[in-house]
Amino acid sequence: MAVIANAVDGLGEGERRVAVEREIDALDGLGLRPVEVDLRAFFGEGPGRVGEALREFPMLWVRGGNVFVLRHALAESGADRAIAELVREDAVVYAGYSAGACVLAPELYGLERCDDPRAVHAAYGAEARFDGLAVLDYVVVPHVDSPGHPETEVLGAVADIYRSQGVAHRTLRDGQAIVVNGPAVR
Repeated sequence: MAVIANAVDGLGEGERRVAVEREIDALDGLGLRPVEVDLRAFFGEGPGRVGEALREFPMLWVRGGNVFVLRHALAESGADRAIAELVREDAVVYAGYSAGACVLAPELYGLERCDDPRAVHAAYGAEARFDGLAVLDYVVVPHVDSPGHPETEVLGAVADIYRSQGVAHRTLRDGQAIVVNGPAVR
């Protein structure tokens, strides 16, 4: 499985390495064969080369971190278009958590209450994007009602704002998942 960990690119290189190693060790402990695909290696190349690289894996695991940093890495590498195409073709299983799920939304507005968009400038010297991949037609709001998670309150408030504004969204507590298989959603 390909592990996309670019949501933590805003960390220092040592911290990032530890976060990626922890992710890979956890997946390896489940009996999976994780390999990091660092999208930074594909920056400026468009979706062709990264799409070929990702097509080699039956599953993509996109870890959490800063959703705006992740979105920038996906766009700059062309992985945003490649992943959307792979998912539409049913050529890959897309899985992930937190930012990895949030980025699938049509738009990322509201999530700046939790993740700092300025982290994109700090990590890449660029402005944050607020368009999502639009693989889903709603926003995933993670960590809601998750005791002990440091972002549970702010993300609960984001869900309340979405509800009051009529923004399509689904909330997830830690440990919950949304499974989309063709037209079936559980």
